[in-house]
Amino acid sequence: MKDSSNFSAAERVESLKAGSVAALSCLLAFGAIALGNSLILADRLDSLASLQVREIDLNFALRGTIALLGGFLFGVTYRYAIRRDVNPQLKSGAVLAFGLVRAFGQLDAGLCFESGKMPALQELLPFAVRGVESVVLFAIAGLVLDWAIGRSWIKPFDS
Repeated sequence: MKDSSNFSAAERVESLKAGSVAALSCLLAFGAIALGNSLILADRLDSLASLQVREIDLNFALRGTIALLGGFLFGVTYRYAIRRDVNPQLKSGAVLAFGLVRAFGQLDAGLCFESGKMPALQELLPFAVRGVESVVLFAIAGLVLDWAIGRSWIKPFDS
């Protein structure tokens, strides 16, 4: 079977490296954010009690796995998107796009409008925090990828 893409094996390896670095970055950031939420936010504000991690259960493991997989996809995409450009709008746009998609997915999955009523602010606050978390996850991954590319551990994509 003939490969119809123009990507060499070396390009694919670099993409795998970028995806792996971003995945690990997102997973570690997810754990740090969950710890921060439990120790700081959920402890101080009753409306954010749902952010508290009481135990490492299947739900927490699934959320971590989603952060890991999202980070991998972000890393591969980010490498192809930024190429050798020195364009902060392009970099921040990629981060924001991934962060907002993850945030809106969480909002869609967890927010129920009963009988057409808007939820109260205290019900929306956890979703706002998780939305900021989502953008922060990918911002951290983007910074780590930029750092790794700057040290030539990962080669930027050559178009």
